[in-house]
Amino acid sequence: MSAPVPAATRAAVVRLAAEVLGALDPAAVPAPLAAVRRFAPRRRAEAGAGPLWAAVEGDDAFRARVARAWSQAHPEGAAEVLAGGTGDAAATGERPDLAAGLVLLRPDGWQDRLAALAPAPEPDAGPEAPAAPAEDPAAGLHRLAARLAAESERADAAEAEAAALRKELRRLRSDADRARAEARRAAEHAAEVAAAAERVHAETARVRAAADEDRRRADDLARTARQDAAVLRELAEVRVRLLLDTLVEAGSALREELALPPAGRMPADLVAPAPGPGAGPRGTSRGRSADDPALLDELLAMPRAHLLVDGYNASKLAWPDQTLAEQRRRLTERLANLAGRTGAEVTCCFDGRDAPPAERAPSAPRGVRVLFSQGEIADDLLRRLVRAEPAGRVVVAVTSDRALGTDLEAAGARVLPSATLIGRLGRV
Repeated sequence: MSAPVPAATRAAVVRLAAEVLGALDPAAVPAPLAAVRRFAPRRRAEAGAGPLWAAVEGDDAFRARVARAWSQAHPEGAAEVLAGGTGDAAATGERPDLAAGLVLLRPDGWQDRLAALAPAPEPDAGPEAPAAPAEDPAAGLHRLAARLAAESERADAAEAEAAALRKELRRLRSDADRARAEARRAAEHAAEVAAAAERVHAETARVRAAADEDRRRADDLARTARQDAAVLRELAEVRVRLLLDTLVEAGSALREELALPPAGRMPADLVAPAPGPGAGPRGTSRGRSADDPALLDELLAMPRAHLLVDGYNASKLAWPDQTLAEQRRRLTERLANLAGRTGAEVTCCFDGRDAPPAERAPSAPRGVRVLFSQGEIADDLLRRLVRAEPAGRVVVAVTSDRALGTDLEAAGARVLPSATLIGRLGRV
């Protein structure tokens, strides 16, 4: 530029550029002016004067936007600037606006025309300097009235803009309040939904756990039922097989002992009166007393005989001065010898509470089944053993306990006192 831009013209251009910058869309703001645009409108022209003037000088697009805004505000001045005239405008007091138009529109020769519009420097007042002509009062009054009207228009426009801005601010605040209220309601609803979902998850987990527990319990019951059924089936088979073996052996022994000839007559040929009432004597007793050891030998000689012994009841009678462990050892050894001689099945029962696990023998003598009661007394164990035997098998129970003997005899066992067994073992 050949001539410098006057300060007043530069200030007018910067003010207009600040207004245009505030009205621009954010995407159209030049990068160097992004920080200036964030200033308050009143401070934008003053605080950003340097960047604004640099943008007018160096950014043709931004200068074109500012020039368009100036042309819309001063259509007559724009036409005069583009036409190449400035005399009338200078006479009417629009010299600063025309200078700003020249800087923004930049027609041919604008620099020289800008220099012509610049006010001539006032000469130093000297004693010989001519006095400045006095201003016409009417012209001054007219100029002041025009300025007052312009300022009033600007004030009215500013007030209207401020009112619009206040209205917009109230609307924005109302919208913000509504948005905050809606956000708060949405957050509360989300919290309620989350709490409900948590409750549903917890209930689902509880129901699933209960279902798993019921299924596990049902599986346990089914497994236990299958095991019990298998045990009962095996027990029934064992009882039937044992009873059949007993019957076969007893029949064979009886046939040999009686030397029975083949049947010559059929049962229908032998019609005899029914025997009289009254219970007959027990078979194989041959009138022997329960204290006679020979009766025990006779019973154990029966096929598939089973001897059940109330352990401590017999051992304490035979060896009262010995320890329980020694009593058990002596009794089971002698019972093993008896089982070996007679071939009978022998089971000896002891109270588990009187024999700690550490003192129990790891294995019984050969031919003797040694049982310790668990969670019950030996008497109840003996009762269960007798009830498990099939009807018809010879079961001999040895005990001096009268109540126990009565129960065992009612279950089908032949009961002998412990003294009878001790007397028999003395000969072993």
